[in-house]
Amino acid sequence: MLAAALRDGTASRRAGFEMFTRRLPEARRYGVVAGTDRFLEALAGFTFDDAALSLLSGFLDRQTVSFLADFRFRGDIDGYPEGELYFAGSPVLSVQGSFAECVVLETLLLSIFNHDTAIASAAARMVNAAGGRPLIEMGSRRTHEQAAVAAARAAYLAGFAGTSNLEAHRRFGVPVLGTSAHAFTLLHTGADGELAAFRAQVAAQGVDTTLLVDTYDVATGVANAVAAAGPGLGAVRIDSGELAVLAHQVRDQLDRLGATKTKIVVSGDLDEYGIAALRAAPVDSYGVGTALVTGSGVPAAGFVYKLVEVDGNPVHKRSTGKESQGGLKQALRVARDSGIVTEEVVYPAGRPPALDARARIVTVPLVRGGDVVTETGTAALAAARERVVAGLHSLPWEGLKLAHGEPAIPTRVVPVG
Repeated sequence: MLAAALRDGTASRRAGFEMFTRRLPEARRYGVVAGTDRFLEALAGFTFDDAALSLLSGFLDRQTVSFLADFRFRGDIDGYPEGELYFAGSPVLSVQGSFAECVVLETLLLSIFNHDTAIASAAARMVNAAGGRPLIEMGSRRTHEQAAVAAARAAYLAGFAGTSNLEAHRRFGVPVLGTSAHAFTLLHTGADGELAAFRAQVAAQGVDTTLLVDTYDVATGVANAVAAAGPGLGAVRIDSGELAVLAHQVRDQLDRLGATKTKIVVSGDLDEYGIAALRAAPVDSYGVGTALVTGSGVPAAGFVYKLVEVDGNPVHKRSTGKESQGGLKQALRVARDSGIVTEEVVYPAGRPPALDARARIVTVPLVRGGDVVTETGTAALAAARERVVAGLHSLPWEGLKLAHGEPAIPTRVVPVG
C-alpha cells in the first residue's frame, strides 16, 4: 500500500484512521483499554534501521525504502485514556497524518492494544469477582516470554495486586509476589522431607512466607507448616483439589493450631467463574495464571484499524458484516447524578452534542506533531489503575454480571452531517 501510494501521489493525502471494535466478545459486557503507554513508548522508537532497510530493499522500490529511512510519525493521535472502559464502536484511538505515516502503524498499534486490552478486560472481571481480595498474576509460564511481561502489566493495571514476573517489576514497577513450587518440597526426600522443606524456606524467607501445603496430604502439610514457622506463619497455599472445601478445612485447622492470622492463598487453573465460586470460602487471595494470560477465553480484543477520513471527508466500508462509520469521532459518557453511567455517545470529532445531562468527554489528546502530550510511566500506570476502579464503580450493577448479555451501557452514534 505504501509503495503504491508513493508512486501514484496519494501517500501525502491527509488521512484519519480509527481503532475500534465492531462488537464486544459474546462473554463481555465491557472492555478495559490497556496498552496505551506501551504503544506511545514504541511509537517514539518506531524507525527503520540499516538492517531493516536492507531487508526491505529486497522487495521494495528505492522511493519507498528512502521514505522509510527517514520515517518518524509526525501526526496527531487522540484516544481513550489507559484504564478507561470501552464498548462496541468506541473510538478508542484516532490517528491523523499523511496516509503514508498512518498506514505503517497498523500492526504496531493493533498488536499492542489487542493483547493488552484482552488481558486487562479479563483481569477486571476477575478483580470484580474477587470482591476486594487480592489477586496475584502467575501466568508467565503459560505464554510467550515477552507477552508475559505485558500481561503482568495489564493485569496490574486492571487491579491485580502484583505479579510473579520480575521483568514486569523492573520495567514497569509492578509489585512482585509469589510462592515456592512443589519441586522445592519434592527436593527434600525422606519421611520428614516436607517438614524439612518448610523449615528451609522459613529459614531463608522468614515466618511471613507462604508455604505450599498440598504436595502430599493437605492436613499433614498444614500441620508441618505451622510446626516449621509457628503460629505467626504468613500464609499457606492450596493449588489443587476442591478448593472451597479445602479452604474451610484448612481455616479450621489453622485456627485450632493457633495460627489464626495465617492467610490462605488458592491457585490452580482459576478464572473469574472459579474465583466467584469461592466468594463464600475463607480465601484471602488468589493466584491466577493460564486463564489470565490467555484473556480467559478472549485472547484478542477484536480491535480493527480503519481509514475513516481523507482530506477531511468521511469515508467508510460497506462490506457485509464489516461496515465502518465514516469520519473521525470522539465520545462522551452520560451519567446520572449518582455517577452511574447510562450511555456512551459517539459523535463527529470536534462537534459534541448539547446534552441536558451529566456528561464527561472520554477522548483525550495523546500525541501532537509526533510528540507525546500525555503523562506516561509509573504515574500514568497508577492513574490507569484508579481509572479502572472508577469505571467499574460507575457501571449499572447488571453490567458487572459474569453471565453473557448485552453491553453494560448502550452506545448512541451521532451521524455525520
